[in-house]
Amino acid sequence: MTIPQRRLGANGPLVGAVGYGAMGFARPYGQSADHTTDGSADALIGRALDLGVTLIDTADRYGDSEDNVGAALKGRRDQVVLATKFGIVRGASPDSAPVINGRPEYVRERIEESLRRLGTDHVDLYYQHRVDPDTPIEETVGAMAELVTEGKVRYLGLSEAAPDTIRRAHAVHPITAVQTEWSLWSRDIEDEVAPLCRELGIGVVPYSPLGRGMLTGQLKSFDDLPENDYRRSMPRFAREVFEANLAAVETVTDIAAAHGAAPGQVALAWLLAQAPDVVPIPGTLHVSRLEENAGAAAVELTGDDLKRLDALTAVGERETVLDQNWSYGVTPPLR
Repeated sequence: MTIPQRRLGANGPLVGAVGYGAMGFARPYGQSADHTTDGSADALIGRALDLGVTLIDTADRYGDSEDNVGAALKGRRDQVVLATKFGIVRGASPDSAPVINGRPEYVRERIEESLRRLGTDHVDLYYQHRVDPDTPIEETVGAMAELVTEGKVRYLGLSEAAPDTIRRAHAVHPITAVQTEWSLWSRDIEDEVAPLCRELGIGVVPYSPLGRGMLTGQLKSFDDLPENDYRRSMPRFAREVFEANLAAVETVTDIAAAHGAAPGQVALAWLLAQAPDVVPIPGTLHVSRLEENAGAAAVELTGDDLKRLDALTAVGERETVLDQNWSYGVTPPLR
């Protein structure tokens, strides 16, 4: 099986319709070593390429993910569209919130570090991970555009930026992709960001397209989450709303059964049906799940399926409230 390709945005690269998010190497939800995997980075990325999953997404914030991805790509760098991100700086202490940095000098510092860790001379798609509330977006994107001129970056992206921020950035240099959370139970992008991306010819790369694992049907109760799992603190996974949010999963599961598919495949197929330049990046540390996710490209949902899925809702906010531009970030005006 080789999945079909899609073009990211009006003038971006061709990539497999389903990408691979490499955040999992950082154990983002607090998973410990007892969370077994059935594939190393080399095995996962090698199998991804076999399947036509060519958009590989990481970030300098994801622990040793860039190192793992870089090592796995030795000898096959030209087979992938490699994306990474910058801008989130660890807090001064383990208990303090991260800081966002979009200053031009920091942009240059971080690309050099990412190139070193990835073992490459260029990144295909370079995102600002979150926009800096203290630095005009024009200054940040101007510095990113210089990297394009120098050949260190080919395309630019933004993650979790507000509509006006996207428009201002795009006026400085074409933005190829906007990354944001989008799934059957995270739909706020559809109000303004998705229509703006259509208008400007920007592709959309949904992260957490499986509802942080909920839409796979594998979680049956709050107690299925390990004691150290960060999702226990997230509003949509709270014990008091968990059962209510399982109702949406039941609909996904019913539709999946009718198609002989897995629930996660239906969730991804719904995203693929939204627009021809939507490329979700589910993450996994299991080769079997990687193969399952890629198989979503072959699931053809009916009009009735789409109506039922469109009607789903989730209880609770998608993120714990943080005191920075974590969702739909804005920046000060250019002085």
